[in-house]
Amino acid sequence: MIAPELLELYTAKRKKFKKGEIIFQEGSEPHHYYQIIEGEVKMCNFNDAGREFIQGFFRNGESFGEPPLFLNRAYPANAIAITHCELYIVPKINFLELIKNNNEVSQRVIEYLAQRLHYKSVMAAEISSQEPEHRLLKLIDYSIKFFKIQKEIDGFPVNFTRQQMADLTGLRVETVIRAIKSLEKKREIKIIKRKVYR
Repeated sequence: MIAPELLELYTAKRKKFKKGEIIFQEGSEPHHYYQIIEGEVKMCNFNDAGREFIQGFFRNGESFGEPPLFLNRAYPANAIAITHCELYIVPKINFLELIKNNNEVSQRVIEYLAQRLHYKSVMAAEISSQEPEHRLLKLIDYSIKFFKIQKEIDGFPVNFTRQQMADLTGLRVETVIRAIKSLEKKREIKIIKRKVYR
């Protein structure tokens, strides 16, 4: 999202995290800007019974955890490395200076945050009222657009696991598997070597 050279100019450090490692915890104070060089991160909460609620997934080139940084409020969720990750980490004061001094970057950050907010609004409406197949298609279609996924020979690849689809739509994994099979029969999607394509 922000060019590596610019991040490094504002003292960005590269840091590696192992799969399953916590990057920051819910309730902790925000002190850094995070941008993924390589790997995948999830933001999530756990209820008193230990059930996990996924807020979002983030991949190469994306940033996460910015709203609390701007608002100076505690993180509302945990950030956890799903895979081995390498991140750029910029101290808050330097990141705010970067934004202040670079209008183009500031505009990109605003657009990115607006896209994420729009995505959450769309998905919240879908999850509250629609059938599983409809929820999944909405998630797939919006994700293709949001992540700017390139079309391949077999169609647009869906880069979510069945578990991630379940987490993002409020469905059980078994329901997701059944809905995917049904969508394949209806020719809404293709399944090639267990990979979903739209």
